[in-house]
Order: sequence, then C-alpha cells, then structure tokens
Amino acid sequence: MATEVTEEKKVDADSKRVHTYPLIRHSDMNDEMKTEAMELCVTACEKFSSNNESAAKMIKETMDKKFGASWHAVVGEGYGFEITHEVKNLLYMFFGGNMAIMIWKCS
Repeated sequence: MATEVTEEKKVDADSKRVHTYPLIRHSDMNDEMKTEAMELCVTACEKFSSNNESAAKMIKETMDKKFGASWHAVVGEGYGFEITHEVKNLLYMFFGGNMAIMIWKCS
C-alpha cells in the first residue's frame, strides 16, 4: 500500500512541473529570427507579467520594426488557433509554465 501512495505522489509531482524556460513548440523561422523572437517574447512576458495585452502589443510592434509589417501576436492561456501565415514567419512557444505565445506574419 505504501508503494502505491509513493507512486501516486510522484505522478502528481510530474504533472505539476512548471517550465520556467522558454519552450518552443513549433517554428519555421530561421535560427537567427527564432532566437530574436524568443528573447523578445520572454522579455515582454517578464516586463508585463500581469498584462498579456501589453506584452502582445510590445511583441507585435517590435517585430514590425525589425522584420517589417504585418506581425500578429497572441499571449495567453488556454486558447486554440488556426491561422494562415507567410512561410518562415511563425513561432509558437510556452513560457513560465502555461503561458502560450503565438507570433506570425501575414500581409
């Protein structure tokens, strides 16, 4: 019986593990752009940790300046998406646990 309890606690601990590092789920960007975009997303989410809308606005405006218009950004938890984007201009990542960041270019 004691073994079962230990295994249950281990499973619970694994399922509640929080990732504090950026975790890229999908990207078709080149490595240089991907690194810049990931660092920008982390900076925005840390700066505006309690305001997802401001973080998304910062990401969008910075990407527009660096890589040309027209970038889109979604920052939040528990959303789904289906988008059309320009090839080599998509990044979907997680940061700080369950915060998802989606950026893409579509003109």
